[in-house]
Amino acid sequence: MADPEPNPRLGRFVETPVAGETVRAFVPPPLPPVPPIDVLTLLDRLSLAERALGRLDGITMLLPRQELFLYMYVRKEAVLSSQIEGTQSTLSDLLRFETEAQAGQPIDDIREVSNYVDAMMYGLERLEALPLSLRLVREMHERLLQSGRGGTKNPGEFRRSQNWIGGTRPGNALFVPPPPTELDVCLDALEHFMHEEESPLPALIKAGLLHVQFETIHPFLDGNGRIGRLLVTLYLCVNGVLRKPLLYLSLYLKTHRADYYRLLQEVRENGAWEAWLEFFLTGVADTANQAFDAATRIVELFKQDRERITADSDRVGSALRVHDLFQQTPYLTGNQIVHRTGLSAPTVNAALADLERMGVLEEVTGRKRGRVFSYRRYLAILSEGTAPLPSTS
Repeated sequence: MADPEPNPRLGRFVETPVAGETVRAFVPPPLPPVPPIDVLTLLDRLSLAERALGRLDGITMLLPRQELFLYMYVRKEAVLSSQIEGTQSTLSDLLRFETEAQAGQPIDDIREVSNYVDAMMYGLERLEALPLSLRLVREMHERLLQSGRGGTKNPGEFRRSQNWIGGTRPGNALFVPPPPTELDVCLDALEHFMHEEESPLPALIKAGLLHVQFETIHPFLDGNGRIGRLLVTLYLCVNGVLRKPLLYLSLYLKTHRADYYRLLQEVRENGAWEAWLEFFLTGVADTANQAFDAATRIVELFKQDRERITADSDRVGSALRVHDLFQQTPYLTGNQIVHRTGLSAPTVNAALADLERMGVLEEVTGRKRGRVFSYRRYLAILSEGTAPLPSTS
């Protein structure tokens, strides 16, 4: 009886010496998978995901300021994506750090999250001049690791040494990515797939394939997870699935991280792409629906508070201007409000006292000087799901 044909979806292993032992490093086959993805089994989930993205695109058109929602969502994603990698920062930590511009070096965790915001915004802006490419990926990586703990991990450079995932050494690792000698071929094929149009796969499915392939290649010494998650949103924007980069999967992946890691591994071991794509498309739909819900509630909150200010404030004009500013930045000091509105300090202080009395704002430091005010209910909507993961140490 003839041996069964090998499964072309499975990669190959290359024996490679690392850290005094020989390990089997995995080299994935290029995308798209062969045999082709069974799109028919995914149609229901694909339809739900596309419908949810359409609703999200629609509500963002109704937001009074799309860029403010984007500004906050980028920061929320930065916090969540960094938490998956082990940081303990919250969204409030990041926003207060940005507001107070504290002297000296911030804690490493907040610096890492702040770098992620910078890398993300840089990538989105660079897309106007540069295609989605390995060059853009490297440039974003350089911004991501520009300072803090990642500074020694070759920012902006693909690795020249073997890395591994899980375990205390390569020999007991959960997974060993391609050796450096195979990296260029793997990355060239990945970049080709970013732009190929021969395979009739929907962009959402191609985004899911790209993410896994990038994580499997693991081309950097650090920051692969964060860049790989960002790649999904950039790809969907480039291909017109999203008009605004408002889809960020980190909350879904953080919530279902055991399934996430298991499914990545099952693609590598068994070629189980369809199971991964079911999970991925469900995550896209859930994430888009959550973002739609948050946007709807934020619009309603702003409307209710404006109406309350108009009805109850003793100084409607200045209170509305201050409220308007808090929609842009949920933490502010009195001096920042004076500087950004041009109102006098006594006028600002009176407006703040009014907004505090009405329960719109609250002071969060308890100090007499250098007080910081918070738009707490706005922050509460934005912060849903951003409590840090329990420490494993």
